[in-house]
Amino acid sequence: MPGENPMETAQLIHDEVPDLPFLAELPGRGPGADIIGRTAALLVDIPVDVTPRGWRIAERPGRDMRRARTMLSSDLDAMEEVLDGFDGPVKIQLAGPWTLAAALEQTRSLNPALADPGLVADLTASLAEGAAAHVADVAKRLPAATLLVQFDEPSLPAVADGAIPTASGLSRVRVIDEEILRGRLGEVLAATRAYTIVHCCASGYPFEIINGAGADAVSFDLSLLGHGDYDTFAETVEGGSGLLIGALSVTGLGRGPARSSARGPVGARPAGESSAARRGDIERSRPTPEGTANAVREVWRRIGLPPAGCAEQVVITPACGLAGVSPAQARDALRWCREAARILPELMAELA
Repeated sequence: MPGENPMETAQLIHDEVPDLPFLAELPGRGPGADIIGRTAALLVDIPVDVTPRGWRIAERPGRDMRRARTMLSSDLDAMEEVLDGFDGPVKIQLAGPWTLAAALEQTRSLNPALADPGLVADLTASLAEGAAAHVADVAKRLPAATLLVQFDEPSLPAVADGAIPTASGLSRVRVIDEEILRGRLGEVLAATRAYTIVHCCASGYPFEIINGAGADAVSFDLSLLGHGDYDTFAETVEGGSGLLIGALSVTGLGRGPARSSARGPVGARPAGESSAARRGDIERSRPTPEGTANAVREVWRRIGLPPAGCAEQVVITPACGLAGVSPAQARDALRWCREAARILPELMAELA
């Protein structure tokens, strides 16, 4: 989410998605509030610090790790105050083991931790222990809530394809066996003892790896679903997995001159085009609740499964994180997803 105020953000989330509030990440506050820093702060017996290139495994805990833990604590305090007595589902999220291993540098090398199989095993065990403790802490703060734990794995497709570069950039970390990919991810998922979701907003969503790891739900950017993905997506649906479908485009949320259009650079207009026409083009290109719900209906129609199950399995979400938009646009996005979810059952009934 955008902004730097945990309390204001927690209240906005509660106001706009009261049926499924979540613990926000506010990376605008700097290192330690980002996805890697927040997750690394939970690691057990593996300290980290910040370098000009990002996060690195350190020899001893320092101020960077303390800062990350302090910011997470303030986020949890805000959520606890806003959701006091809440008895519905609440989502929290962390980086998954493969994205973490691809992002953290080794202590005495610029290479990613991913390049050292033994270090990956240690990181996975540490993350599993830290995630379990984090879930237990949130459960104490919100004893009546049902926790959903999302692991963000945007790097998993690249890891599976052997596309993560080494420090020199001249080679890539070796391809990792799919059984190991499933096993390490599954170790972390199982440790939470909660309903688990794996999110990936990169192309080539690895449905088979994630399903094989035991995730209860998948979360992905609908616009990146290719024709070759429909069979595995259909199998995921038939298997009863929860579906957090990123059907609302984040890039289309901007207004006015804050965003470019298909017509050219910001501020540029073809000769003879009026300002009113340009405003109309921008409004037509912006996402709407109706268009978002229709995108879900269309993918369901393509996989050819009974429409009745859609309402039971699907949660409509933004396609990816909202940190790059304004607070007002983030509020719009959450509101539009909620409205799209209200519309979706009517649209699905037309397919019956």
